Amino acid sequence: MPKMMTAGEPERSEVLLAFGAVLKRLRVLRGLTQQEFADLVRFSPATVSSIEQGRRMPPEDFIGQSEEVLEARGILEAFVPYLSRRRGLPNWYQEWAVMERTALGVYTYESRLLPGILQTPAYIRALLRAVPPTPRQEVIEERVESRLARQELLSTKRDPPTTYGFVIEQSVLDRGFGGVHVAQEQLTHLLDVIRDNWNVSVQIIPRYQPEHAGLDGPVHLMETADHRWHAYTEGQLSGALISDPDPVSRLKQRYAKVSAQALSESDSKLLIEEMRDAT
Repeated sequence: MPKMMTAGEPERSEVLLAFGAVLKRLRVLRGLTQQEFADLVRFSPATVSSIEQGRRMPPEDFIGQSEEVLEARGILEAFVPYLSRRRGLPNWYQEWAVMERTALGVYTYESRLLPGILQTPAYIRALLRAVPPTPRQEVIEERVESRLARQELLSTKRDPPTTYGFVIEQSVLDRGFGGVHVAQEQLTHLLDVIRDNWNVSVQIIPRYQPEHAGLDGPVHLMETADHRWHAYTEGQLSGALISDPDPVSRLKQRYAKVSAQALSESDSKLLIEEMRDAT
């Protein structure tokens, strides 16, 4: 049985705390105040303070610039593979996020909302504000930053690039989440992702679909670098990482079926364009 964990169960990120402590120590050894260091790396003192206290995920360009300014000799960059461990995220998802950084393929069927890695900042904010209890503004911005940072995993410049497959219900795009402007911007962004990343496929399941293999809800699958398959399921208050081959195999079969029932990639792109232009 997969271990279940409450979706809202927070974990204090020891990785972020450790990164912040090392960053502060290196800064002090260089004889720099937070203000002086912030000016050199071109980030605000408030951002530097939050990162040093382990309250904020350091942006990738922040790490690179800090390496250079502090002459860190790779010490800060060594944290990069582990910085997906975010404060406030359940353990099972943190484990998934770490594996995703080196995954060969990630495959998602979604019937509720757009997958997080495809969301625009405005869509993310609208989503977080829509579901009670509403997080504090600081928490909202942290989550926006986290999801946007994850989008670098879509890049074809990674070696090797991860294959991403998405099967999405048309009803998700119909919803117009966040209002007309947010919805149109989101559809445009989705088309940009399709155009710019040959490793990403997006298929839409049309409104009228007499046969449907995805009625039990979303499917999330991953093939890791060592060719192992994992899945995760998520409800309103609980989620689980699944590594048992039997349930993972069943979910792979369901994903394959919904993918076959969806529109082709080219027809899906045309549908998204039509919906964007009609918004």
